[in-house]
Amino acid sequence: MDNPEQIRNIAIAAHVDHGKTTLTDNLLAGAGMISDETAGQQLAMDTEEDEQERGITIDAANVSMTHEYEDEDHLINLIDTPGHVDFGGDVTRAMRAVDGALVVVDAVEGAMPQTETVLRQALREGVKPALFINKVDRLISELQEGPEEMQRRLLDVISDVNELIRGMTEEMDDIEDWTVSVEDGTVGFGSALYKWGVSMPSMQRTGMDFGDIIDLERADKRQELHEKTPLSDVVLDMVCEHFPNPINAQPRRVPRIWRGDADSELADDMRLVNEDGEVVMMVTDIGIDPHAGEIAAGRVFSGTIEKGQELYVSGTAGKNRVQSVGIYMGGEREEVEYVPAGNIAAVTGLKDAIAGSTVSSVEMTPFESIEHISEPVITKSVEAKNMDDLPKLIETLQQVAKEDPTIQIEINEDTGEHLISGQGELHLEVITQRIERNQGIPVTTGEPIVVYREAPRTESREVEGRSPNNHNRFYVTVEPLSDDIVEAIQLGELSMDMPEQDRREVLQDAGMEKDDSQNVEDIINTNLFLDQTKGIQHLNETMELVIEGIEDALVDGPLAAEPVQGALIRLHDARLHEDAIHRGPAQVIPATRQAIHNALIDAEISLLEPIQDVRIDVPNEHMGAASGEIQGRRGRVDDMYQEGDLMVVEGIAPVDEMIGFSSDIRSATEGRASWNTENAGFRFLSDSLQRDIIMEIRERKGMKLELPQTVDYF
Repeated sequence: MDNPEQIRNIAIAAHVDHGKTTLTDNLLAGAGMISDETAGQQLAMDTEEDEQERGITIDAANVSMTHEYEDEDHLINLIDTPGHVDFGGDVTRAMRAVDGALVVVDAVEGAMPQTETVLRQALREGVKPALFINKVDRLISELQEGPEEMQRRLLDVISDVNELIRGMTEEMDDIEDWTVSVEDGTVGFGSALYKWGVSMPSMQRTGMDFGDIIDLERADKRQELHEKTPLSDVVLDMVCEHFPNPINAQPRRVPRIWRGDADSELADDMRLVNEDGEVVMMVTDIGIDPHAGEIAAGRVFSGTIEKGQELYVSGTAGKNRVQSVGIYMGGEREEVEYVPAGNIAAVTGLKDAIAGSTVSSVEMTPFESIEHISEPVITKSVEAKNMDDLPKLIETLQQVAKEDPTIQIEINEDTGEHLISGQGELHLEVITQRIERNQGIPVTTGEPIVVYREAPRTESREVEGRSPNNHNRFYVTVEPLSDDIVEAIQLGELSMDMPEQDRREVLQDAGMEKDDSQNVEDIINTNLFLDQTKGIQHLNETMELVIEGIEDALVDGPLAAEPVQGALIRLHDARLHEDAIHRGPAQVIPATRQAIHNALIDAEISLLEPIQDVRIDVPNEHMGAASGEIQGRRGRVDDMYQEGDLMVVEGIAPVDEMIGFSSDIRSATEGRASWNTENAGFRFLSDSLQRDIIMEIRERKGMKLELPQTVDYF
């Protein structure tokens, strides 16, 4: 742990069911941590009961192992990440802690939608990729391919992955060519289930080529194959040789994820991985140990973490005291005396930390927040069956939100409901099961509710908002914000924390006029507020209240009290009472809220519904049934093409209609379809459905059922 040159921090990421956890088993066996016989079936990193039952990874799990490469011992800190799209947040967080990502692709299925997502998550954090093509045994035994066909198929997979990497790194100045190739040794092939693997360097070392492998595989001599060219050596050699160590990686990664003063001593400590410098750690994961309480796991960028230190946690007052320091070995945590820079540590005692906190020995600019690509799209209400469990349930829900930032918890005071929002049906199912199993609280959950948004469609006229005492007036307009700017806000490229000059540049690059980009007063979720007034008396001291009124108006839109997105609000003029007592919160907040709501209605605000990209792989004869399933759900089929012996149907469909999709598609195709969905943002709901759905939501929320008179544009 003390030699950063010999440390490799890596994550294993892939599409669901391409074999990440099985591959990790092989690596653990190669490092002598689990028995060779059970590797591949044991799934040692799926430590939770429900993960073993469902056969999928739900939580990212960390493990540290050693490997001897060129006569030197290397320490490899590995994070096994989930592949299911509902748990994508774990992948994004894991990428912040590591410097290399081993992307696993199934040789039969090739690069899939989620492969693209995990690659994008890695490259955006400045993490270097390498490729492992798994399940090569299926090409030989199931598809009976010869050496030429096999080579052609494997080269196709490699070129697909390279195309993705090229497209994503085009505009990154700090990254040289990161495409993978067989000749360089950044591509490995093999079978995680049967524990053998090859790469160019290993073929040169062992003299095994694809011909020999096909012969042994066909003769069913898989044990001999495993002994001659074990998978763990091939992969771990590749990791040691091609992934950067912290000393190479941190000078490139720190500027990407930290916006502090680049010339400070602290910046030097992080760039040089200085273990004697000030302590800086980025928390990427919060776990719960029944005995030790909360464990904060994360990457130590500089300094050395020891027991008893008092550290600051960004965004909270006072200090937290470190109770114990350790490293992860799968489900177990080994306590150690200290953890120096360049490692991944597990720390207890940081009670204020959440996933994404910066923990340090001096007060400092925190790291950039971890941007999650998708937002919650589905909500359920959760109630305790016994009233006595209520306080415990509220506590548990707050804990859940702390462990998993992609989940949102809301306690509705009017209806007394506890609402929990997540990435999909499976996400919420797993969370509610864990509440029952781990906390012993029996709960009932309501039907899934879809999360909508509201957005303006045209430019409004100038609208006046008056305060209740008629002494203050505000004049505003609203118009739609361009998609480029909304995307920049969602990706975290645009925020009020950045220097003003940088913010103007981002806005102008996204197509905003120069004058407008100088007047940005605030960014509220994905909405912009511009102050275009000139020299109005008392406006400066009232501005905070104006912004509060605008925030209030945007959290609950005028149609169905759903959040507003993509609105550009301009304040043109204001008349304010000179006496401060007559322009307090009770006057200004209702005036701006009313003005914004009226302007939004004038801009023809409409509901947006969340949609999903759908991909179905299905045999020829069931193709009609599969495309019918998408079209029958108000969806749209965009593409159909042949891939191998299957037809692929691609399209989009609303999340609302996709509830219960899995059982319907199974019965429509006699269980022979495999499918994949991925959240694809929001789009306008068709006009014919707007009024009905708005009324449904208003009724559910207990609002008045008549819409304002002016909403007659549907």
